[in-house]
Amino acid sequence: MVGTIVHQLTKGATIEEIKEAGLDPYYTDHGLGVYPQAAAGFPFTASVLAVKGDPIADLQEDLAAEQKARATYEKLIDLSKDNPDVIDPLKFLREREIVHFQRFGEALRGVQDKLAEKQFYMNDMNCKN
Repeated sequence: MVGTIVHQLTKGATIEEIKEAGLDPYYTDHGLGVYPQAAAGFPFTASVLAVKGDPIADLQEDLAAEQKARATYEKLIDLSKDNPDVIDPLKFLREREIVHFQRFGEALRGVQDKLAEKQFYMNDMNCKN
């Protein structure tokens, strides 16, 4: 969705407008195409996805990712001035991150509760191997 917003905002931009906005280095590499990267210019890679295979560590990572995304949307809203065509979808995305954070928190509590349960094993004495 953010890529679509960027595309809509830059569609039909002149070279002068691109230079004035400070987007000429981006334009040189990508034209007006949407290229997923951080605001600092670092391209998206799978290396940002941290997975340990441990449910608690992975859920904590998910919680952090949702909060980082929420904070990014809030900063984009701040930068968008009074443009409801930009702000409204960003608010929707921010709210979605909040809900995801809540769901991951519920999942984390469920995993922690399950791991805290006393383990009970029973052998079936009639079972033949």
